[in-house]
Amino acid sequence: MAGALLSRLDVEHPVLSRLPARERLLAAAWLTGYRSARTRRAYATDLAAWLDWLNALGVDVLHARRVHADLWVRHLLDAGAAASSTSRRLSALTSFYRHLVEHDLLAANPAAAVRRPTVDPDHTATVGLDRDQARAFLAAADADPGPARLRTAAVARLLLHLGLRVDELAAADIADLGHDRGHRVLTVTRKGGRRAVVVLPPATAAALDAYLAGRAGEDGHLAEGPLLATASGGRLDQAAFWKLVRRLARAAGIPSWAQLSPHSLRHTAITLALDAGAHLRDVQDYAGHRDPRTTRRYDRARDTLDRNAAYTLTAYLA
Repeated sequence: MAGALLSRLDVEHPVLSRLPARERLLAAAWLTGYRSARTRRAYATDLAAWLDWLNALGVDVLHARRVHADLWVRHLLDAGAAASSTSRRLSALTSFYRHLVEHDLLAANPAAAVRRPTVDPDHTATVGLDRDQARAFLAAADADPGPARLRTAAVARLLLHLGLRVDELAAADIADLGHDRGHRVLTVTRKGGRRAVVVLPPATAAALDAYLAGRAGEDGHLAEGPLLATASGGRLDQAAFWKLVRRLARAAGIPSWAQLSPHSLRHTAITLALDAGAHLRDVQDYAGHRDPRTTRRYDRARDTLDRNAAYTLTAYLA
């Protein structure tokens, strides 16, 4: 049983494969409690960083104390980590040690009382695109000279038009495409394993249909497999999306191309939807945010006095 658990861990989280068997087994038992592959992946990376740091200090994972967790937080911040990233890593650490306490492997959680760094709720460090840059990005995708030009055009629109998280798009299958009350739709798996239906605008659907038509068999039908595939038919991985985004951004002449990621396109989509006048609640649903405060961080015009609710109210009452 332990061997099978470790083998599965090594395949799903190679970042942990270099650890001793005991630490890997503890990590595997903890991570299996999370349904979301995204959460498991992020927490595995966070735990690996913590264990590497402890190893450099010569401290056993079961002998770590609060002072070590406090020092680790300071180490991360001094190294330039964002407060939000540090807070997330500390959350992973707290969850890991809580699991050990609950299973009688420790008497107390050394990370439970560690002070979290203050995170500005109105700030996001992600670099995005403005309207003209977004248009240039799509034009670069359409002009891509490579053999996967149709796929490139589809990927660019799926990320930029739908504001999808990269793992949501990477995990999508052809079977997830459908129709709903006259709309072309794609069903994706959100954070926490939630299934959500997103609309495919006509321009997005057209680019995707053109790409899928090139993959169809002799009968013109393609019923199964990953939505976005490699030349050999395998699933396009997240690294491919990163490379594609930066390559297209560079071709589009975007100065910040080396700082961009698939999440930059999600950031752009949400920001430009708000700039275009979409209602905050509609954009919250579009982005799949549980908390409207998360969506509000993307609203660049939230402090504009022209939008003050007092004007709307007095006009309504007049």
